[in-house]
Amino acid sequence: MSSDVETSLRGPKAYALARKAIEAMEAHQVWPTALNFELWVHYVAAKDSALATEIDHLIEAGEPFTDAVGEQLAAQFLPKAKLNGEILEAGQTLSKELDSVSRAIESARETSEAYGQQLASASESLDGEDAQAIKSMVETLTVATRKVREENHALESQLQDTTAELGRLREHLEQVRRDAMTDALSGLANRKAFDEALERACDQGEQGGPVTLAVIDIDHFKSFNDTWGHQTGDQVIRYVASVIQRCSPAPRVSARYGGEEFAIIFPGESARDSLAVLEAVREEVSSRILKRRSTNEDLGAITISAGIAERKPGESPASLVERADSALYASKRGGRNRTSCADPIAAAA
Repeated sequence: MSSDVETSLRGPKAYALARKAIEAMEAHQVWPTALNFELWVHYVAAKDSALATEIDHLIEAGEPFTDAVGEQLAAQFLPKAKLNGEILEAGQTLSKELDSVSRAIESARETSEAYGQQLASASESLDGEDAQAIKSMVETLTVATRKVREENHALESQLQDTTAELGRLREHLEQVRRDAMTDALSGLANRKAFDEALERACDQGEQGGPVTLAVIDIDHFKSFNDTWGHQTGDQVIRYVASVIQRCSPAPRVSARYGGEEFAIIFPGESARDSLAVLEAVREEVSSRILKRRSTNEDLGAITISAGIAERKPGESPASLVERADSALYASKRGGRNRTSCADPIAAAA
């Protein structure tokens, strides 16, 4: 079905299809970003597809079509997004294989070296013994081994170069992986990295110890973007991200969850402990009067709202995210610029 859509976009119906997608996006108040446009072109072009069915469900449920929703749909249904994930996983597998090859090369070199030393030792131990035939045989083997050792010395240099090259390739793959797991605008972990980190944290939480999740949203960001433009909006996202990153160092995981939304994973920390970090972030963000870089105009203060939830025993990552989101919406309903807890006990504390 995807290939049919690609074919349509290169044919005479392309402009009509594009207009239809834009009209549908406008009707449902969806921002015309490149990713959203691609999703909605597939939606209007293939109404019987799994992607179209999922979008219809979102429309019927009255769910807002946020950047996070778009990224999830793209990862699940768009071939290019799925391919990126497969390439990333292939890189991880290749990196493991390179480790195995490096170990095997080093082991083979050490084994050959030890063999030569053993034969040389055996020849020396026969000196002075009445075993000329045996000694002659061992000397023959020693000569052969010496030749092998000489060849191995030449080969060893090549193996060292190869091992070094494998190391450089492994580092490059790791850098590619880091880039693929990092949000380019904010410098924080991206949605894929967040999902993996939350899964790991919840698995570790099964062994004992709390796991807390916080979700953060920039207040009135849409109207701010409408007033000042997307470039200034990007400046605000980078500013908020820098505060979050500074206030929540490792082993906490800070991520751009999507659009103007962020998330922080607190492995081993309770909601009560994590609440202090969220308040520090919120207060620092609102304490600064921002200026527009291009014109030096005052943009005013930015505020954020946050929701926080501590994982319950056996709770899934999806459920934890849902409860943290509910706490965030409670902050929005309560007037914004505040942090709300999903757990009433933690909130009271």
